[in-house]
Amino acid sequence: MSTDPYRSLLKHLADCHDSADIEVLFSALLTDKEQREIANRIRIFDLLEHNITQREISEKLGVGIATVSRGAKVMQSHDVSALLATHRQDA
Repeated sequence: MSTDPYRSLLKHLADCHDSADIEVLFSALLTDKEQREIANRIRIFDLLEHNITQREISEKLGVGIATVSRGAKVMQSHDVSALLATHRQDA
């Protein structure tokens, strides 16, 4: 087993085969605010994929424009688009 806490977390998430299990794990690990922030980041990715402007996303989600801009930058630098497209096809 890995001694790197982050790698350990990733392994636990990869071992979860049910969204209910992931929900339990996230509830145990993250505050409600942290869970909302992660959910918003994913929603930002999805809305950007649908060519919604950053300003519209900011207004729709009730987050600052800087939050949306950070999400857009991360999305581009990590090629999240391809990963999200794969998961959309699986859903």
